[in-house]
Amino acid sequence: MRILGIDPGFGSIGWAIVEYPLSIVDFDVIETDKLKQFDDRLLETHNSLIHIINKFNPDCIAIERLFFSKNTKTAIDVAKCIGAILLTAKLSGLTYTEYTPSQIKQAIAGYGRATKNQMKKMIMNIFKIDELTGPDDASDALAIAVCHSLNLVNYRKINEKKV
Repeated sequence: MRILGIDPGFGSIGWAIVEYPLSIVDFDVIETDKLKQFDDRLLETHNSLIHIINKFNPDCIAIERLFFSKNTKTAIDVAKCIGAILLTAKLSGLTYTEYTPSQIKQAIAGYGRATKNQMKKMIMNIFKIDELTGPDDASDALAIAVCHSLNLVNYRKINEKKV
């Protein structure tokens, strides 16, 4: 099973493909052109996600739930981007699961207020890699995909006990 983890944004969107239970397939960011109109940037996001979905054939999507910040304009723009991402998922026949930042941090680091540095160290530990290169959005997407993978493991364990 392949999970597409997405760290939403409107300038930079982190994405990661993780194979269940825990192996990295690929990860990177989608960066939209800041000089383009916002609707063109949403279309760029959609087209890039379609390319990723067609290339890696994920079974599901895990996405970070919007954390409302003090900057309302940024939050609204990110919410619009999430709408485009969820529409792309629906058009591609993929289910999605949303996780709050604290749920992701709790799943990865065991602490809902873990720092970015603590999260990176835990991701490197989980995948047994010495270095995690690339933008933070991409490593955040890895964490989101791992969070979903761990939830699938726990879900299966609970259902196995019921049988």
